[in-house]
Amino acid sequence: MKFSRPDADIYLPANAAHAADAQTPESALARVTHLCVAAHQDDIEIMAYAGIVDCLEQPERRAFGGVVVTNGAGSSRTGPYAHFTDEQMQEVRQLEQRKAADLGGYAIQCQLRHTSGDVKQCAPAHPGVAADLAQIFSACQPEVVYLHNPADKHDTHIAVMRRCIDAIRALPAERRPARVLGCEVWRDLDWLPESRKVALDSGRRPQLALELLAVFDSQISGGKRYDLATIGRRAAHATYYNSHASDAFSGITWALDLTPLIADNAPDIETFTAAILAEFQADVSRRLRAFA
Repeated sequence: MKFSRPDADIYLPANAAHAADAQTPESALARVTHLCVAAHQDDIEIMAYAGIVDCLEQPERRAFGGVVVTNGAGSSRTGPYAHFTDEQMQEVRQLEQRKAADLGGYAIQCQLRHTSGDVKQCAPAHPGVAADLAQIFSACQPEVVYLHNPADKHDTHIAVMRRCIDAIRALPAERRPARVLGCEVWRDLDWLPESRKVALDSGRRPQLALELLAVFDSQISGGKRYDLATIGRRAAHATYYNSHASDAFSGITWALDLTPLIADNAPDIETFTAAILAEFQADVSRRLRAFA
């Protein structure tokens, strides 16, 4: 397996389940049942923690794979990282992502190291980005794929999600994943209409959840407390899920089912998302009218 950028990183964690049977990227990807394709280092651990735990709990049946599309340049930095150059930060973040893959028992961790500008290029998409994603999705047939959601407010997240949907749609129907979920990172999804919400159980193994986020010290010590924010958001979602019942989970990550977007004759992403926003607006209006 060879990606378009010479500095792309393919990492096979030595402590992954069945590591002895996955000595090549191709064989590791072939085993992946839960795949997360994210924009930046640490996005995977924020948005797809439930999938990581699912695979750890059933290592004989499941394997987790992570893909980070961009190089991590341009992140916030203060404290010990205040004087790091973009190039130095990229190297630090690459190593942090590898450590997270070790800790989470991933079958494979790919870091494609594209610039955000290349990922955002469209009509047509940047050829290297498109080719790399096509190679990844062609090499595996996961049960579930975790992507960024179409209502996220980070432009690079939206661009990565769109490039992934395009790559999946280009596959033969029988090779597409069984389920695609759009997860929250830079905008919560607790506003989704109830029928649209997918609750990902992110309250399991709380110590592991903290340790995975703590790996990314360049972000935490660099001025962004993603560890506190992520754990707090998961707990808040679990408590505010249902006002008339005890908490079913100790932590929830909300997701939106994007599987309809990979079907033949699927709606375009903007139309799909606009319909969900219209449902939310109608729900708010209905409640207000009911007690006028």
